[in-house]
Amino acid sequence: MTNSIGEIKECDFLFVIGSNTTETHPIISLEMRKAVSRGAKLVVVDPRKTELAKLADVHVPLKPGANIPLLNTMCNVIIAEGLYDKEFVANRTEGFEELKSAVENFTPENYAGVIGVPAETIREIARAYAKADNAAIFYTMGITQHTSGTHNVLAVANLAMLTGQIGKPSSGVNPLRGQNNVQGACDMAALPNVFPGYQGVTVPENVQKFTEFWGIPQSAKVGLTVGEMMDAAHHGDLKAMYILGENPMLSDPDINHVQQALENLEFLVVQDIFLTETAMLADVVLPGASFAEKDGTFSNTERRVQRVRKAIEPLAGKADWEVISEVLTAMGYPHKYASASEIFDEVAKVTPQYAGMSYARLEEKGLQWPCPNADHPGTKYLHEGKFSRGLGKFTGVDFEPPAELPDEEYPFVLNTGRRLYHYHTGTMTRRAKGLNAIYSEEFIEINPADAAKLSICDGELVKVSSRRGSITVKAQVTDMVQQGMVFTSFHFSEAPVNFLTNSARDSIAKIPELKVAAVKVEKVS
Repeated sequence: MTNSIGEIKECDFLFVIGSNTTETHPIISLEMRKAVSRGAKLVVVDPRKTELAKLADVHVPLKPGANIPLLNTMCNVIIAEGLYDKEFVANRTEGFEELKSAVENFTPENYAGVIGVPAETIREIARAYAKADNAAIFYTMGITQHTSGTHNVLAVANLAMLTGQIGKPSSGVNPLRGQNNVQGACDMAALPNVFPGYQGVTVPENVQKFTEFWGIPQSAKVGLTVGEMMDAAHHGDLKAMYILGENPMLSDPDINHVQQALENLEFLVVQDIFLTETAMLADVVLPGASFAEKDGTFSNTERRVQRVRKAIEPLAGKADWEVISEVLTAMGYPHKYASASEIFDEVAKVTPQYAGMSYARLEEKGLQWPCPNADHPGTKYLHEGKFSRGLGKFTGVDFEPPAELPDEEYPFVLNTGRRLYHYHTGTMTRRAKGLNAIYSEEFIEINPADAAKLSICDGELVKVSSRRGSITVKAQVTDMVQQGMVFTSFHFSEAPVNFLTNSARDSIAKIPELKVAAVKVEKVS
């Protein structure tokens, strides 16, 4: 997030796109409700009629995959009507003419049918966003998990910069992280193209820096993403894999492909707290530690680095970092740390955004990066006065439809997401009796008109198939989903929806298109 959670309640305009915030980020949704209660305008862009959509002043039931048409048409209106922040654009950005040219033909009249709402609705939203004193954009994987995911994010950035709604309080571009330490994992280089602190691996100075600090030659070659690793394993080019706290046998697209890839490995190690579907395929399973057994830090969605203190000693006898250190030592790279605090001190030495942090400073309420020195209070919001690259860069992006669209054989669009009561692949929450008592089985949502055509009643078992596989699951007949669309989550191993999803990926970030797949639905007799 460019801005902080505490700023949300002071927003004048909330633009929530591709995020079911009340179910997937309930604490943040409470702050959104505070803003609405004090008069903020709320616009929710979501194919489903979610709880947040029902609270909105305007709900845009976007057709899945039509993010760029909406964002570009908003930019078109703002430029055509002279509503953009001319001073901000002139002094803080570059590439305006490229954006202007790129959105010239994206009039609301040209794209209203693609988007799924009247042209005048698009104009009203664009005007309200541009005119607001403080407008903030919030998004999650409804924006990123597309073959156009990178361009979707660039289109969001275009809109914020065009109106000067960034670099100030209660505004900005705010991707909401899906898990409690996703931000921290990225900060610490759990990405194939950067060292810690987003220092690119292709930059010679960075390679030299980490080679000298870690005492072992570092590669300047960009690594593989998760999807690329699965492809490489499937082809036999990747021989071994170490999976820590992840369950791709439920969470990754096209599970048949994932299983074939993992089974083709010569050696698979899984480190986890439970014997997951992925761990069942492993040659060796190593013990993981839960949050209650950890000392360390988590970095949350607002870039706040916070201390985590163990309530009990690790039941398996070792912390995660101790297991990894012993594996590294056994492989010929001795790793000796006395504590998690010592590891964090190393983090601060090599990561500019964390340079001013220490366990002593994190005792109270944590610090938001960047925090470049020991006297710095942390950064509440980013890009004040200047972007990290200097000038913000507009990028013209065009609309490209999803990789797989409905046809006669597979007439429905499958959209996937999460439920309030469960988390990721259910590894932990499905073991909680209270949560299972509330939500014990999964359903696939289908519109009443579609259900009537297929003679499907609420609660009946249906078979859902794509070009990659089939699952059986109970139907939930509801107007939450629009006609021609079905929706379910990936939490339940009994209804493993990712047997159906498409592994087609964004060409830049390599994110799979989990939000759009063509399926057919059949009543099970």
